[in-house]
Amino acid sequence: MTGSETDTNGTHDQAHAHRAADLEAFNARVDDVVHSHSVVVDNRYTKWFAKGEATRDEVRHLATQFSVFSHLFVEAQLRKVINAADVDTYRVGKEILMNELGVIFRPTREVAPAEGTDPELVSTEGTVDGSRYRHPAAHFEWLLRFAAPLGLEFEDLGKRRHGTASTLFFCDELLRIYGSEDPSTAEGASYAVEHWAAAGFWKELIAGLSAFKERECRELNLAFWTWHDKVEDQHAAHTAEELAEAFVTQGFDEERFLAGAAEMLDGVKAFWDGLEADRLAGRTSL
Repeated sequence: MTGSETDTNGTHDQAHAHRAADLEAFNARVDDVVHSHSVVVDNRYTKWFAKGEATRDEVRHLATQFSVFSHLFVEAQLRKVINAADVDTYRVGKEILMNELGVIFRPTREVAPAEGTDPELVSTEGTVDGSRYRHPAAHFEWLLRFAAPLGLEFEDLGKRRHGTASTLFFCDELLRIYGSEDPSTAEGASYAVEHWAAAGFWKELIAGLSAFKERECRELNLAFWTWHDKVEDQHAAHTAEELAEAFVTQGFDEERFLAGAAEMLDGVKAFWDGLEADRLAGRTSL
């Protein structure tokens, strides 16, 4: 090996070491902003809900507010697709959007369906490419089936007019930050949303809903909740890889990423804090 080759290899090794050190420092900053955020580590509403003490009116209120968020999320996801920075991000965004609307994930391997779901309608992984659309597979229609035994119908759910101020603030922040034109801001919001969704709130809601079902509403269908919980368990395994990929993307800005993540989690917190305030005040309708 010549001296010039040794110098070149040494330079490459140094550059790689610097990038690894920079990524490690960035990961520590992300931990401070995202992993330690109060809505991730101490969601008072979902901790209470997991105890299984919610009344029928309180479960109805959760269903109504969650339906507004879930339905208006489609609007934010479309904005994210429109503002995608490259074709790969564009396609990933479309996978989520089309699955929300009812295009079934076509599994690339055999996967057991989530409890309570129709295996003909759902898969928790795969691609919408080459798959098919089914009306009942739309996530909002799953919520309709969940809410029916609670006495809630289509006209009671999913519209802005049904949302409290805190729910609508969250939805508008999703549109503004998650759907941002700035790629670093949007990436920060996406990472924050994924980490929040994988941090266990689905399991807490399922625990409370299962107790309520056992106690007084045996016909309650929990497929919407169990499917999302299973999906987020899978997503959690990939968040570190996605963060590393974002970090080395050309034009990536750490500060805008972190600001997007923090503001998005503040929006998430407003949603749950609103439900907690309603619970404490005994409010179960607008």
